[in-house]
Amino acid sequence: MITLSEGKLKSLEAVSNKKGVISAAAMDQRGSLQKSIAKAKGVPDSQVTRQMLEEFKTAVTKVLTPHASAILLDPEYGLPAAKARAKNAGLLLAYEKTGYDDTSAGRIPTFIDGYSARRIKEEGADCVKVLLYYSPFDDPKVNQRKQEIMERIGKECEEADIAFFLEFVGYDPKGGDAKDLAYAKIKPDVVIKSMEEFSKDRYKVDVLKVEIPIDVKFLKGSKAFNGKEAAYDWDEARAIFKRQDACTKKPFIYLSAGVSDDIFRESLELAISAGVNFAGVLCGRATWKDGVPVYAKEGAKALEAWLSDRGVKNIQALNAVLDKGAKPWFARYGGRDKVLVHAKA
Repeated sequence: MITLSEGKLKSLEAVSNKKGVISAAAMDQRGSLQKSIAKAKGVPDSQVTRQMLEEFKTAVTKVLTPHASAILLDPEYGLPAAKARAKNAGLLLAYEKTGYDDTSAGRIPTFIDGYSARRIKEEGADCVKVLLYYSPFDDPKVNQRKQEIMERIGKECEEADIAFFLEFVGYDPKGGDAKDLAYAKIKPDVVIKSMEEFSKDRYKVDVLKVEIPIDVKFLKGSKAFNGKEAAYDWDEARAIFKRQDACTKKPFIYLSAGVSDDIFRESLELAISAGVNFAGVLCGRATWKDGVPVYAKEGAKALEAWLSDRGVKNIQALNAVLDKGAKPWFARYGGRDKVLVHAKA
């Protein structure tokens, strides 16, 4: 039996579909979106204006949310887009600033000035999302600092009576780009050990937003396989997914990490074949990133037209995979009837 406050239960139901599966779109990119549009336009980043970012986010939200259970946006550029979402779609808002503090070691997160969990809720959000760069192999002092910050955020969300989605992305603490064979071999432990840590009650996390636990570029025979040395075969990959499934009692969803939509779907199908009890996805760039050059060269109307065709097909194909094997968020608790609701004092 799990106990949730009435507010947190409403949070989770607002961002799930009728089956309890989270099929959410992500459009909280800021710095990376600015860079992508600038590159496609062939101009400096500074020439990509606030109005452009708001316009892009609004187009994505308007066209894709009729096919999603929720949209993840940011309070900095995403509030106009939030008003354009379909009535069926819940709203998650990011709390962290784009990137991280690069003035000190360890990728310490920083937060949007003037915001708190309560303020995010007052902006109309159903849930708070925080992105944390985390490696269990980094300096213990760095990790302790991050853990303390996440405890604070968890308490804020509890006091505001709003669900807390924690996204963590691994990295190489030795300074590598986390894209080579050596990192591919340790990635399962980076992902799984991070999930184990932040599943602890002290963080008060409601949903973990996690990476696929392997690097599919090093999965022999996958669509993404680079044709060189493999880190895992299909049986080893399934065993890693099973370890991931067993490492937490919390609901978790997958992030797309910027891979193409077909590669992300293949990864989800592998998770399903391994019997992973995951609660859905929060998928961003895999769905809409190919629309960036369209917007850069032809503007918002052309982007909307592209999204209405290719973007909608991408999200529908993703939803079809979720229909095959994603479970309701409450499945990890044994069912909806195993969730005990209490009114917050």
